[in-house]
Amino acid sequence: MADQDLNETADLSPEAPDAPAPQAVSQREPVEVVPPRERRQRARAAKAARVPKRPPRTPEERQAERVAERRRKAELRRRERQRASASASAAPGATQSTPPRAHVPGVQKTRQGVVVSDRADKTITVRIDIARRHRRYEKIVHTTRTLRAHDERNDAHIGDTVIVRESRPLSRTKRWRLVEVIERAR
Repeated sequence: MADQDLNETADLSPEAPDAPAPQAVSQREPVEVVPPRERRQRARAAKAARVPKRPPRTPEERQAERVAERRRKAELRRRERQRASASASAAPGATQSTPPRAHVPGVQKTRQGVVVSDRADKTITVRIDIARRHRRYEKIVHTTRTLRAHDERNDAHIGDTVIVRESRPLSRTKRWRLVEVIERAR
């Protein structure tokens, strides 16, 4: 029995055939230390080498591909919207689909004011003078406001009294159009 214990301890010794030799451990190749930036560059280069290269294309071919891709995506969106509207109308408890709203034009505001600048082409700056009674103190409060208006024929000049009407945005600052010149400046 003592002989068996002796053999088992002999198997655990460093000279066991399964254990690596001490000299092999010390002769391993040194691991290369690569900075993170270089590691990313190498990874990108390896990935680029795996991706097959496309043949060079003309700008017209690239544009045609873009247009075809847009059409494909538009068709997918259209189908998805139709599917969503069909499922919404078929849902239990859903009301009948409402008819499309008719376009009802709003009432556009009109203002009367004095032209203070006509330097820009087809644009005038109009000063609107407003006099209102204060709600609590009942004092007349005068305020002025300037706005840019579109003058297609460059008809109005500084000092003219004009009427302007609200319109769709014509530029970053212009939301009004000249309707008529009421009184010319002298």
